[in-house]
Amino acid sequence: MPVVTMALVFLLAVVVSTFVVRLLPVRVPLPLLQIAIGAVLSYCFGFEVTFEPYLFLLLFIPPLLFLDGWRIPKGAFLHDWRAILTLAIGLVVFTVVGMGYLLHWLLPTVPLAVAFALAAILSPTDPVAVSAMTANAPVPSRLIHILEGESLLNDATGLVCFTFAVAAVMTGQFSPASASWHFLLVAGGGLLTGVAVTWAIGRLNRFLVRRAGEEPAPQILVSLLIPFAAYLAAEHVHVSGILAAAVAGIAMHYSELSDRPLAATRMQRAAVWDTVQAALNGIIFVLLGDQLPRMLRQLPQVAAQVGAHTPWHLLGFMVVITLMLGLLRFAWVWIAARSGVALARLRGQARVMPSLRLLLVASAAGVRGAITLAGILTLPLLLPDGSAFPARDAVILIAMGVIVLSLLIASISLPWLARGLSAGDPAMESSGGKHDEAHARVAAAEAAIRRIEQALADAPATDANQTLRAEAGLRVLDIYQRRLDYGDASGEKLADIRRLAAAERSLRLKALAAERDELYRLCRAHAIEDDLMRKLVREVDLIESSLTSRAMQ
Repeated sequence: MPVVTMALVFLLAVVVSTFVVRLLPVRVPLPLLQIAIGAVLSYCFGFEVTFEPYLFLLLFIPPLLFLDGWRIPKGAFLHDWRAILTLAIGLVVFTVVGMGYLLHWLLPTVPLAVAFALAAILSPTDPVAVSAMTANAPVPSRLIHILEGESLLNDATGLVCFTFAVAAVMTGQFSPASASWHFLLVAGGGLLTGVAVTWAIGRLNRFLVRRAGEEPAPQILVSLLIPFAAYLAAEHVHVSGILAAAVAGIAMHYSELSDRPLAATRMQRAAVWDTVQAALNGIIFVLLGDQLPRMLRQLPQVAAQVGAHTPWHLLGFMVVITLMLGLLRFAWVWIAARSGVALARLRGQARVMPSLRLLLVASAAGVRGAITLAGILTLPLLLPDGSAFPARDAVILIAMGVIVLSLLIASISLPWLARGLSAGDPAMESSGGKHDEAHARVAAAEAAIRRIEQALADAPATDANQTLRAEAGLRVLDIYQRRLDYGDASGEKLADIRRLAAAERSLRLKALAAERDELYRLCRAHAIEDDLMRKLVREVDLIESSLTSRAMQ
């Protein structure tokens, strides 16, 4: 079947899954449903996809990591950076070492380097799958932000470790000291490349916009191309393209704070990226389901290759590996929490140990998903000498099994654990000094009023316009002071109504710009979180869009 036809069928499967998951009488996590649809396509309709691993990595990983970096709340990330780095780096290394030796012990025929590669690709968690299962659960927002920050960095960390392990398999050589130095070089180069590419593209884009004006469509295309540019540039200089794509997303956020696009660009771009994210994540899970029937048919052969007595033994190994991943995660989370409390008390700070239920939720949130599948499918087919990559089918099958099992376990345990979890857990309380939504709205409205008053004071004092501008200014001020409509203006002359509407629209646009400037200022000063800033800026954008669309009618 042609590749284009298959791509269209998979996109249709993603669309169907989003409707079916809402129509089912029982709540089923969307990733599980998409896996089932993929399995049906393969088993009933003969869909079997074969693809080039590195092309698959290029198409799926950079945009997903870029979007994670772009949208993660930066204020929460900076506040909880210790907890995030402990999970994103410490837990990944702990998992790679612990699971690597465990996998080699369970399956002695699997080379140690291959076992480390499998452990590395199993270390990243999948935030999309977790959010789908905890949408209606009272999980504290701070814990969600920590998990989001972890998923952003552990994707990159796990994939970098996976790359080193695969390189060790391909070359047959591995030196811890050399690998550590090479890791720092590759990771640091990826960070710098991501920032440099985003900065260079941003400077060029701003120059062109100043000369030719801004149109939403080209700006959206620029944002879509940045992650691929960062990834390819980093790979060209032999540093981490994965980290480059993630850091490009973070740099994109800060670039947007200082050089803000039009409201129409922001709204249309957000819709496009939401679509891209849903499509890519959905296709990855449909592809996982599509691979399952073929892998199950190969189960007896794969079990024999790795020394398992029966296919059921190999399935049992998958269950053991999934449970061990959960136990390792819980042990690390508990140790990190206890260490954090002890260090805080040594510094004379009051720190509360998180509840056991909260630690269990953080542990159960270690769901494997899109990144794990995308990474494991990039394993080379052959070694440099032309022989087959050792145990490739086995580790791919194990990774797929762990993804499905972790999704099943989380879909059952997470809602149950979260329902009994107090959202007001003292350990999850946000730091003080932050403006809440009401304060942010008041600050934005006050900035708008100041901008209107300044515009009225700076207006030319001509007899023809002064009265209309003063009346329009009073009406706009009344909107911001009371947030109520002023009613219609029946009885006035049509020409006066049009001039009055134009003057009012001009003042309202200035006021909206002031609101937006104030919200960005609060975000830069870490007075409000990024997600709240995006929510309020979107409200301003919607109002501005309606005003500009009416002006063009």
